[in-house]
Amino acid sequence: QVQLVESGGGLVQPGGSLRLSCAASGSIRSIFVMGWYRQAPGKQRELVATISSAGRTNYADSVKGRFTISRDNAKNTVYLQMNSLKPEDTAVYYCNAGLLTMNYAHGNYWGQGTQVTVSS
Repeated sequence: QVQLVESGGGLVQPGGSLRLSCAASGSIRSIFVMGWYRQAPGKQRELVATISSAGRTNYADSVKGRFTISRDNAKNTVYLQMNSLKPEDTAVYYCNAGLLTMNYAHGNYWGQGTQVTVSS
């Protein structure tokens, strides 16, 4: 059994910053890719950023230069530093992990989501 638990969401003014964290726990042998996705009301879930176990990153064009994804492999934790936030960044942010369980099963797991609201 695998769990992803996010934290760090909240309300912030335009131009402000937030840092999201997501810790994976449970029957995990190794984690390949970790990432963040978001879903705004009435819209489809979209990729924000991903990071491989080797530290290779990928960002949506809309967040490049403002968001930074990082991970601590020893803690099975991924972070998303969000700077210069805009109202259009308002969404529920979901953590995602592609991993190998202790039973050698490949799986794709999601966190429960954390709300980020950018508003004055």
